[in-house]
Amino acid sequence: MNNSKSTPNAAEALISQETYRRIAKFNQDRNWDQFHTPKDLAISISLEAAELLECFQWSGADMHVNKKKEKITEETADIIIYALQMCQVLGIDPEEIIRSKIEQNEEKYPADKAYGNALKYTELQKLSENEDFKDGNNK
Repeated sequence: MNNSKSTPNAAEALISQETYRRIAKFNQDRNWDQFHTPKDLAISISLEAAELLECFQWSGADMHVNKKKEKITEETADIIIYALQMCQVLGIDPEEIIRSKIEQNEEKYPADKAYGNALKYTELQKLSENEDFKDGNNK
């Protein structure tokens, strides 16, 4: 499987104004906005995430992912579309909330503490507090 990371340009195209408008127009042309309440969109996001997860069920290893890449791509698109619809319904700027969340994560997961491990931020804080205590920097 190709593990190359998405480029910033690819991500920018994902949430371009044109794409954002096409999502809205698709629903408006079908009179589906009436069904897209925050609750129903949250349910849809969860259901599509479960369908994505199903692609990995019993796979044993990620080596089998290439055979399912088309299905994985479809489910990922569904999740992103529903998330963008949630932003539209709630009047949320997706770029702004993503930027804000990255800033929060940078605080929770400082690179010098989180580098190379998968600990949750609360565990990183405990480790950091223990290191400070051992160093005599009781806080």
